[in-house]
Amino acid sequence: MIRRTRYTVAAAMIALAAMAAPLSAQDVAEGQWINLFDGESLFGWTQFGDAAWEVADGVLSAKRGTNGWLASTCQFADFDLTVKIRVTGKGSAGIVFRTGLEGHHSETGGAAITLPAQDDDTWRLVQVRAVGPSVSATVDGKTVEGLAVSRARGYVGVQYHRYHRDGRAAPIVEVSEVRLRPLQLTTIFNGKNLDGWNIIPDRASVFSVVDGALNIKDGNGQIETADVYRDFVLQLDIIAYGDPRKPLNSGVFFRGPVGVFWKGYESQVRNEFIRDDRTRPVDFGTGGLYGIQEARKVIASEGEWFQKTIVCEGNHFAVWINGQLVSDYYDTRPVSPEGDGKNGFVSAPGTIHLQGHDPTTNLSFKNIHIQEYPAR
Repeated sequence: MIRRTRYTVAAAMIALAAMAAPLSAQDVAEGQWINLFDGESLFGWTQFGDAAWEVADGVLSAKRGTNGWLASTCQFADFDLTVKIRVTGKGSAGIVFRTGLEGHHSETGGAAITLPAQDDDTWRLVQVRAVGPSVSATVDGKTVEGLAVSRARGYVGVQYHRYHRDGRAAPIVEVSEVRLRPLQLTTIFNGKNLDGWNIIPDRASVFSVVDGALNIKDGNGQIETADVYRDFVLQLDIIAYGDPRKPLNSGVFFRGPVGVFWKGYESQVRNEFIRDDRTRPVDFGTGGLYGIQEARKVIASEGEWFQKTIVCEGNHFAVWINGQLVSDYYDTRPVSPEGDGKNGFVSAPGTIHLQGHDPTTNLSFKNIHIQEYPAR
């Protein structure tokens, strides 16, 4: 978190006291699980090497090639990771984490779990926990020894390695599940009042706390965090109280310039799609990056709580809805001088803010947690 400058002595004393106070148990949360493999495609992964990866019947596999690996498009810092995998033939697989892309994982501060070919076709369960410099893992409940990382955040990957190059006995690496849960998230909405949040004045939206959730009615309007953030994982629950035939419109903004209306990047909230086809979102769809990239599909529905996960890291942004990746974007555009993510890259830290869109607005937000990424 990057704190703003406070302009009164009293406010400065409060801020310093808050920084000095240890976090209570309820201030640090375990996140919700997200799927890095969607069971349908390679969306959210980058391929390296000559291994031929494909997806069929809900399984990700590589059956040809010499060496290669898949890397997640997102970097992660503190997390639990589970992978269901099996390896047959003459070769091996590996699960790597906190690794870089610029070299071998052993050179970039990451760690790897090697999985040699097995004698049967049972699925193996790999579980990893990484918190700061402490990492641990098990394979089918047995502890993996000798793991160490020096990198504070990095990519998750699946490796493919063939022992022979003469065309015989190529390994088959199959993966049925890759799931990740962020850890060490800090609560930024206390569920009781609007402490830690600022309302942009002279707007129509009404902000209140109802049944432990931050409710927004009417609009337009904006409520933003008192602190600014650059690289992070953000998770929150959202409900839109609209008519399914006419869904409401809102958004979760990030890297917004302090006190500036509707700037930064917007992760859309609009549970509307065309002709009963959830793969055809209206107005970018819930989880789409407004003005930049449509959601792959509209997963959320009006009148139902759904969870949104946003990863914002460098010039890469990804959004999951109910654990499913719906947008994944690298921003290579010139920098926007106004901090407007619709028109250019926004590099600077900014607020997280919630949007009251128009007079029909009626949405609630709760369980708002963030894990800030450490410096590179």
